[in-house]
Amino acid sequence: PTSEGLPATAQLTWARSKIGNVSAYVLIRGTEAAVVDTGVPGSADDIGETLAGVGLDYSDVAHVILTHLHPDHIGSIGEVMDLAAGATAYAGEADIGGIDFDPITAAADGDEVFGLEVIATPGHTNGHISVIDHDAGLLVAGDAINTQDGGVQGPNPRFSADHDRANDSARRLAELSFNTLLAGHGDPVEDMADTAVLAMAAAL
Repeated sequence: PTSEGLPATAQLTWARSKIGNVSAYVLIRGTEAAVVDTGVPGSADDIGETLAGVGLDYSDVAHVILTHLHPDHIGSIGEVMDLAAGATAYAGEADIGGIDFDPITAAADGDEVFGLEVIATPGHTNGHISVIDHDAGLLVAGDAINTQDGGVQGPNPRFSADHDRANDSARRLAELSFNTLLAGHGDPVEDMADTAVLAMAAAL
């Protein structure tokens, strides 16, 4: 897939929708938005409030990117897509069959969506993906990396389909350059995030 609309060079900003212990993110370029993950069931209003906080609404959402198929990340996909009627939904191909929504466009490693590069980060789930904006220095890692308990951590072995593969994906993310890390669980890291991820990966 390739993104349409505003050029990839348009400045990217972001906002967090914190829903219990999981986060969805709104990424904004001008007057167009992408939503990354949709939280647990019943989260669409929270995401709508996050959109309103940046002066947008669901009609401005052109892309909904699902990092993986776990229910705390896809729980509101149907409701969100109903509200964002003009949006396209994306997920890693290996996870699409486990997501109760259709249609979903497969996002493969190296694809571009909304000016974001898709990075295949399997292991937590077989089709887990992350996205990065190289110009903005922003990585959205889903559950490939966590930031709970006061620091950057690798994928949680309790919830990983293949933990060795998940650790390999975390190491791959550690090879990238970015300043800001947005994780599915835990607070954003907004300065020198790649340095923290590199240290985490070295300890895996």
